[in-house]
Amino acid sequence: MSREVENFNRRLLRARDAMDRAYAEPLDVRAVAAVAYVSPAHFSRSFRDVFGETPHRYLQRRRVERSMFLLRETERSVTDICFDVGFTSLGTFIRTFSRIVGETPSGYRMGTGPLVAPHCVKLAEMRPRVGAAETAQSSSFGEAAAAFGP
Repeated sequence: MSREVENFNRRLLRARDAMDRAYAEPLDVRAVAAVAYVSPAHFSRSFRDVFGETPHRYLQRRRVERSMFLLRETERSVTDICFDVGFTSLGTFIRTFSRIVGETPSGYRMGTGPLVAPHCVKLAEMRPRVGAAETAQSSSFGEAAAAFGP
């Protein structure tokens, strides 16, 4: 890997880290692309090539992951959790959550309780399950999917 590619990948990782830190805030591609010092179009293409999903899809997944934790570990209302993780519409939150996890937020809450397991098991359980309309990928990094097939 050339030094230029390595530096570019580091900038993409910095942008992804910025998305992780500010997942609950309103983010747009232009602001996140500025962290990587590239144009929004180039950022979107490159992000998808490297991480296997668009920046918007990644941000939605991170928000749903956080909401899954809050649904399991707190008694807060679904509406409060929706707004706390950065969604601006309850309907969009429920639709996105259902598509990623495979069930509604209320159904997820009723089917799961606080996890009492080793940390590595908790991490595996907290990952969103793939909805019926999507296909599973072995990794969030594009190169791993390419190395091991589709």
